[in-house]
Amino acid sequence: MTTEIKIMSAGAVKVMVVALGADFERKSGTKSGIKLNLNFGTAGAQGDRIKAGEETDLIMLSQSGIAALDNLNLLKVGSAIDLASTVTGVIVRDGAPRPDISTPGAFKQALLAAPSVAWTDPKAGGSGGIMFAALLEKLGITEAINKKAVLCKGGYDVAAAVAEGRAALATTLISEALPVKGVTIVGPLPGELNFKNMYSAAIHAGSTKPEAAKAFLNFLTDKATRPRWLEAGMEPAF
Repeated sequence: MTTEIKIMSAGAVKVMVVALGADFERKSGTKSGIKLNLNFGTAGAQGDRIKAGEETDLIMLSQSGIAALDNLNLLKVGSAIDLASTVTGVIVRDGAPRPDISTPGAFKQALLAAPSVAWTDPKAGGSGGIMFAALLEKLGITEAINKKAVLCKGGYDVAAAVAEGRAALATTLISEALPVKGVTIVGPLPGELNFKNMYSAAIHAGSTKPEAAKAFLNFLTDKATRPRWLEAGMEPAF
């Protein structure tokens, strides 16, 4: 009999969860194996759903999001594990001039010069969007950039906005931009603006299928998968 486990995950690790999840399902078999019910969203939104009582088996969020759930005793004790980190990058449409982002000052000027700038709406709960809003405050250009903002519901949508020409420049986690065709990653944020975020996973305290959830978690963090995480723009923690 097939066992289905529900997974709630942040978008930053979506590409690897989907790819490795398909491999895992094939290897586990269709008759007596494990089927994955995948649910993706921003880290903040997923965390809020779990806090509100939504049932799930496996949770993948930012490290701070997992810690917050652990503090509320919503995770199985000792089940949390770091998956991988990714950095925020600057992207433009394929074929567009690559702005100078070599220094924080150059990046500030690139933002001011861009006719439109996309990022994840902080209200959507995305780690990258919350970080970028704070970065604008730090640079003292919040008002100027907000006037030409293209706010999106997640990192994939940010990259899509650039690919479709709805935004001239954007910042998002590199792991979320890589799968999107039509965009060029200029590079990571420079100097002290560089932002790296670790993503972690844990089994929900209320999971009725913890062994199956653990089996998938072990598959995700097998050292043999490290090259694939790296290719996806993430630095594995295992």
